[in-house]
Amino acid sequence: MSDLPPPEGVGPDGLDDAPDMTAAELALGVLDGEERAAALRRVLADPDFAREVERWRGHLSPWFDQWPAITAPDILARIERSLDHAAPAASPVASLITPPRARGGMWPGIAALSSIAAAGLLVILVTRPLPPVAPPHPSASVAAPLSPTLVASITPVDKSTPVTAVYDASGGTIRLTEASLAIADRSAELWVIPADGTPHSLGVLSTHGGTALTLRPDNRQRLAAGAVLAVTLEPLGGSPTGLPTGPIVAKGILSRV
Repeated sequence: MSDLPPPEGVGPDGLDDAPDMTAAELALGVLDGEERAAALRRVLADPDFAREVERWRGHLSPWFDQWPAITAPDILARIERSLDHAAPAASPVASLITPPRARGGMWPGIAALSSIAAAGLLVILVTRPLPPVAPPHPSASVAAPLSPTLVASITPVDKSTPVTAVYDASGGTIRLTEASLAIADRSAELWVIPADGTPHSLGVLSTHGGTALTLRPDNRQRLAAGAVLAVTLEPLGGSPTGLPTGPIVAKGILSRV
């Protein structure tokens, strides 16, 4: 059992009055499909939930440091190699007539039953008339694989409430929760700093409410796990030079969920 203390709001027994494990599941990266999409929408709409996700990430990060990610073995290739070297199978008819040689355990019986079931299924498929094939609907489409989603907790230098950023690679859009980083005569501008260390502007943050930005194709290529998101104070409307001219007031690192 880990000696890590539970995150804020969770009792020593790991439970609270009304536990909501969605934040922990999102921090762990175990959500997918519509569950993940709903949780990310909730991050953008509910600051308390966004803070809870960040608390869980901070609580779990020591575990991630202790056990680095390991690439899963190529099981499919191993199965294909085993099939290539397998001995030729006996004729299904012969296996039904001649009982298999006992090799201990219940596997021979299961194999015989599987052969009988396969033979019966073959008879049904051959003798059953095929149903008519309906033409595809004009609006039907093949479901595309899920595109990667990246998130970052952009923490102000004064350690005030972090701004959560969610990047959806399928639409090339990045959404941020409400930020109070701009001042009266300055705009808060968002930048991405990829591995080469060169900042690129993503746009100016809204002064009221959340921000949604559609990125240019070149900037979409720069958003990847490990890239830094930073916010600087610039002249109203954004930097006139295309590079940061003011101080960095908040920054965070993109990670995959």
